[in-house]
Amino acid sequence: MTGNSLPVQSPQQFCHPGLGRLVARHLATDNRRPPAPHSLAAFEAIRSRVESADRALVFDSFCGTGQSTAALAQTYPEMLVIGIDKSAHRLQKHAGGDGDNYLLVQADCDDFWRLAVDAGWQLQHHFLFYPNPWPKPRHIKRRVHGSPHFTQLLALGGRLELRSNWQVYVEEFGLALVLAGHYPHISRIAPENPLSLFEQKYLRSGHELWRCRCDLVHNSRS
Repeated sequence: MTGNSLPVQSPQQFCHPGLGRLVARHLATDNRRPPAPHSLAAFEAIRSRVESADRALVFDSFCGTGQSTAALAQTYPEMLVIGIDKSAHRLQKHAGGDGDNYLLVQADCDDFWRLAVDAGWQLQHHFLFYPNPWPKPRHIKRRVHGSPHFTQLLALGGRLELRSNWQVYVEEFGLALVLAGHYPHISRIAPENPLSLFEQKYLRSGHELWRCRCDLVHNSRS
């Protein structure tokens, strides 16, 4: 893959001024929007396998082609890794189908998170690699940390890691975690072994890559 990707372009150069208000509102309310039928069907299709596996769980949300999911499965062979993406087209590009300790699921991540929380699932790790940045300021509510589903993300627990090629997005995500009572760590990274095609492309294009890490279980003010 050639490095022909343009950096994220946005008139927003700092954290969105409305982020605090959004996070406070979402933390104070219960999001009960019904999940989409295809997400519910995807969850129920794997639920018995997940709950009978007796393994620690890892989510790879917005997994795209699932390359990162397979890589994470090699990193955590004793765990069960679930890659989630809404695009059947991207998932169909995955070579080899499901692995011995990973599954790929076509579902909306926000719906899947809600269903997992309702089922009582708790994560060991949760990875979000390069979600859609929604760079226009008016789209703040579509970003993970600005949406009502941020509370489900928190409820899943585990060691959380988000990566993006837009520094503002990572800083906003970290600020949202702070507002929710957690202590994230943000850093610039230069991975030697890219975990996904997107990461590979961004590196070859000379983008700065940023990471936010947070232990949602042991790193909290609550």
